[in-house]
Amino acid sequence: MASTDAALIASHGLRFRHGGAVRGRRPVAAAEAPSLPDVSDSSDAPAGRGSSAGFLLRFPDFELPRGGHLLLRGASGSGKSTLLALMAGLLTPTAGHLAMDGVEIGALAPAARDAWRGAHLGFVPQRLHLSPSLSVRDNLALPYVAAGLRPDDARIAALLAELGIAQLLDRRPHALSQGQAQRVALARALLRAPRFVLADEPTANLDDEACDATLALLRRVADEHGASLVIASHDARIEAAWADWAALQRLKLAREGSAVTPPGSPSPTSPPPSPSFSNP
Repeated sequence: MASTDAALIASHGLRFRHGGAVRGRRPVAAAEAPSLPDVSDSSDAPAGRGSSAGFLLRFPDFELPRGGHLLLRGASGSGKSTLLALMAGLLTPTAGHLAMDGVEIGALAPAARDAWRGAHLGFVPQRLHLSPSLSVRDNLALPYVAAGLRPDDARIAALLAELGIAQLLDRRPHALSQGQAQRVALARALLRAPRFVLADEPTANLDDEACDATLALLRRVADEHGASLVIASHDARIEAAWADWAALQRLKLAREGSAVTPPGSPSPTSPPPSPSFSNP
């Protein structure tokens, strides 16, 4: 099924079943792991229904237009992290279609997924996964090493300077504040000029001042680098801070029984629901 040409992200009939073997998942090299989301704990499966229950997430159909950004809302267990992992090609849909900039990631062979991910996607995880034994410089070299490329020292230095942390190049993670570490993780996500930047709960552990600074930085990075943001969060402060951002679309995920559906949608036996998808 081809996606709409005008859509940057298009999802139709998308389903994912937690439990059993995860199709399309491959072992991740140690050097690559810091820049990828951790979905190994099936955190979107509801309490009391472990992975063996085969919990099925049903995502609403939606299309994000080019030039848009996406905020995934919903309580813990509603499928936000799973949807990010599907967008990143770390999980394969059980059913349905998901196209990122016209490419259906779930249909790609493993090597092609890796190549697409490295070239087009940056990720800012909730747990930043900076290697404690390495300097900031060496942490930022890891994505290049994982891709078989020579580290671009000039690019690393330029991004750190842009984010206001050039002086931290030789520090190790234990010597960084939470805000500094998050900027390092954002620099890592931007190294190869990605088309998409995915962020999982980027403000969850921040106080109000650090939250405001992080959101301002994410928005500035999106504008200046031409990247499309996809942010998964249940933090109401994001909604308030970005209420006036016309390019930001909201998609609310809600767990009802064994499905992720928008509020007021039909039961899982009914036709696929319309998305709870809105502008401010």
